Amino acid sequence: MRSATLRFAALVFALQLAGAGVTLLVVRQITADRLTQAATGEAERLRGQLLDAWAAGGQAGAARAALARLDRSDRPQSVVLLIAPGGRVLAGNVAAWPPDVVAGPPTTIEIFRVDRDRPERMRVIGTDLSDGTRLLTGHVIEGELAFVGALEAAMGAAMAVALLLAGLAGWVAARIIAQRLERTVDTVAAVAAGDLNRRVALSGGDDAFEALARSVNAMLDRIAALVGELKLATDALAHDLRSPLTRLRATLERALAAADSEEGRLAVLRAMDEGERLLGMLDTALRITRAEAGIGREAFVATDLAAMLEELAELFEPLAEDRGMAISVVPSPTMVVPAHREMIGQAVANMIDNALKYGAGTIRLSVEQTAATVAIVVRDEGPGIAPARRTEALRRFGRLDAARHESGAGLGLSLVAAVAHLHGGTLELADAAPGLAVRLTIGRSHG
Repeated sequence: MRSATLRFAALVFALQLAGAGVTLLVVRQITADRLTQAATGEAERLRGQLLDAWAAGGQAGAARAALARLDRSDRPQSVVLLIAPGGRVLAGNVAAWPPDVVAGPPTTIEIFRVDRDRPERMRVIGTDLSDGTRLLTGHVIEGELAFVGALEAAMGAAMAVALLLAGLAGWVAARIIAQRLERTVDTVAAVAAGDLNRRVALSGGDDAFEALARSVNAMLDRIAALVGELKLATDALAHDLRSPLTRLRATLERALAAADSEEGRLAVLRAMDEGERLLGMLDTALRITRAEAGIGREAFVATDLAAMLEELAELFEPLAEDRGMAISVVPSPTMVVPAHREMIGQAVANMIDNALKYGAGTIRLSVEQTAATVAIVVRDEGPGIAPARRTEALRRFGRLDAARHESGAGLGLSLVAAVAHLHGGTLELADAAPGLAVRLTIGRSHG
């Protein structure tokens, strides 16, 4: 029930079902009340006629009126019982006074009439006359109650139909909402995948969905403008900073040539190294910023990742040998995906360099695939990184204690994470038991 669409569909279903149920129950109750009121009215009218006959002719007059009523073929549902003070039945079609009936309010009972072979439900009124005579008048409602029973059965069938219709209404309502939002969702997904020119198609309506689409388009226009400005700013920054750093290096080279002492030359060399390190940090930081902004997807080309790993392993093999380590590539079939070849190469190189600096033993490179992604995995046999500190290792300029003695600015894995984002994937650090496993995933649909 965390889905708002599902909750809306459930609400429509519940309201439809409740509305149908209330309507059917109200119809049933009104029908039953009307039938009961009609039967009560018949009993009261019969009672009034017999009381008039009793007032005019006493017990004999009331008895004649009762027999006359029972002889009428147009009143087959009439119930009459006239009992003398001593208990003798003077007239009627009921054999004895029902034990549950008292003089006063009307009530519904089930008893036999003298000419029937089964009990019937009837609405009756009991009356005690002033001379001790007892009068029972009523109207049989067995047929009416049978109609109410049939009505209840029909209501059960109607509720089953209402249940189906309520479910259909909820499903249709949910589908309408999903379809109206589908354009917006698809557009946002396309933009997240790098298509910054994608916009929600407007239908020209004037509802909340159309207002949402217009707002999303306005937001995407603003994002596209900001990304464009960011690209211009980063390009300008890189150009503006590279120029003075290049001039600084040229100046240091002249200073190195003019240095008279060994100590002076060492100082200039250290300054040149720091300049190179600064230039590298600047270049990496700019690459991270551009990758996180999605800049570079236009340069995606078909790239064979398995072949790339073979090339990088061959490139880093001498450095691994110098450190007493080895690099091996797990054999895999050709794996071609759309990717920014230069940035993927830089990211994998950073992963290998990280393993060479902080790992141990053999570094294993492999390509793994699923239905939706391809993953480049670099495993080493070193001490690894504790799970609690892996997030810190991915932060820009984040350097763990073990990295303090190595050169670098703490941007290597940050660049890998940015490249993963550019390719619709993720960067994960996991336990290689022993060592660290760095997994760079690439979405197959990007490009």
